[in-house]
Amino acid sequence: MQRLKTRPQFQAAMAGGTVSRTPHFALHRLALTAAAPAAADLPPEGPDASPMREGQALFVVPGSHPTVWLGAMVPKRWAKRAVTRNTIKRQIYQLASEFEPRLLPAAHVVRLRAGFDRKQFISATSEVLKQAVRAELTQLLRKACVQPAKPQAKASAPALAKGAPAPLPAVPAPAQSGMESA
Repeated sequence: MQRLKTRPQFQAAMAGGTVSRTPHFALHRLALTAAAPAAADLPPEGPDASPMREGQALFVVPGSHPTVWLGAMVPKRWAKRAVTRNTIKRQIYQLASEFEPRLLPAAHVVRLRAGFDRKQFISATSEVLKQAVRAELTQLLRKACVQPAKPQAKASAPALAKGAPAPLPAVPAPAQSGMESA
């Protein structure tokens, strides 16, 4: 996993759109394509110069294929104390590394969008705060994970189109009860 470091990288990833939200966090993602290195070599000019191509060029590592990029934004507005901001950032990077195999090769930014109540979480590094942050981040990252392909429910539809007989549905046997109706 690569970390976002520059302001243009963060701006490009945030321009990609919001993928998921929780009460305190938002996850932004800019999808990276395999054609990104080729786009980086071309000058951004003419009618087909798009911000997508310019954004792609920010995430090119020579000699590698697209990978997961991650950045964490924890503004002072929502976490006044530096110790709280650093604790939240550590949680973000730690959980993201656990979810990395299931994330798309893209640039992701996890942004704190609301503050945690200081009356409820008195200590900046309390276990209660860490657990609350971790629970929300887990929920946020699960929504953004690559979902495995679901098996199609109508597998018999192609067989019907070819003229094959439809399978008969199973009919359950009537239940025997002690009381018979007259």
